[in-house]
Amino acid sequence: MSAKTRIVVLHMKKLVFAGVITGLGILLVIFLGILLGSSHKQSADNEAVETMYVPGVYTSSVMIDGNPFDVQVSVDEDHINEITMVHLDKTVETMYPLVRPTLDELAKQIISSQSLTDLTYSKNNQYTCRLLIGAVSEALEKASPDR
Repeated sequence: MSAKTRIVVLHMKKLVFAGVITGLGILLVIFLGILLGSSHKQSADNEAVETMYVPGVYTSSVMIDGNPFDVQVSVDEDHINEITMVHLDKTVETMYPLVRPTLDELAKQIISSQSLTDLTYSKNNQYTCRLLIGAVSEALEKASPDR
């Protein structure tokens, strides 16, 4: 009777082994399907990101009390690299001392997030921030490949 039990145990080991191998094969197929599906999606996303901007330097004019200055945005294909203020008259900078520091703070946030959404700024300079964000947005619209 013990010999019969051994034969059943040997067959049971083979069945368990075959089940484990089959389960691993199924998991491998599922894993490969997920891996290939996500890499295809990433490459499609990368193609969309690559054409986000036409590389270059774009400017947008801002007028404060009849005095113009430019906000300059430098971009490559998929990143905002730099946002600066050019042609700012000394009298405007003296009359509105928060313009330059406000743009510098906004530029840090925009470059780190690569977006104009969810920017934080003080209520004390909200109008200046909105004016500068509008200028940056206008410059980025000029950098759009759809334009």
